[in-house]
Amino acid sequence: MGIEKTYYGYPQMLEDLGILLKKMDGYRPEAMIAIARGGLTVSHFLAHAWKLNSLYTLNSVHYAGTEKLEDVQIFNVPDIQGAKEVLVVDEIVDSGESLEAIMALLKSHYPDTIFKTLALFQKKTACFQADFWAREADSWIDFFWEVDLKA
Repeated sequence: MGIEKTYYGYPQMLEDLGILLKKMDGYRPEAMIAIARGGLTVSHFLAHAWKLNSLYTLNSVHYAGTEKLEDVQIFNVPDIQGAKEVLVVDEIVDSGESLEAIMALLKSHYPDTIFKTLALFQKKTACFQADFWAREADSWIDFFWEVDLKA
């Protein structure tokens, strides 16, 4: 028996981004860091909504397909020197270990920066809780950008 999977489509994402923008009413970061690859789609939409040009990426690998790897790999950390408030964006907080490691690394590199986190999905069992999230996850999520386009 395989893992239970839930499809997450484009209309759902648009609805959830609207919910998140309302939750963040009055909050406007100077910059965003998208965790590649999942956070890229989400942060792209938010950057356009806010007319924010300071959008950066970093890479993190903690899964190979549905298999969790032993260690969190983080690379391509951006230079955000001088940014006072930064939003770190991912699509899901699953175990929370990736985001926890990323935030520890960013805070060690930029101790004077205020970081907040955002994810479309949050698992309540995760060791890290995002500041902003739209939905609680209770299954494996197949995001439209992962499964709709086949090469």
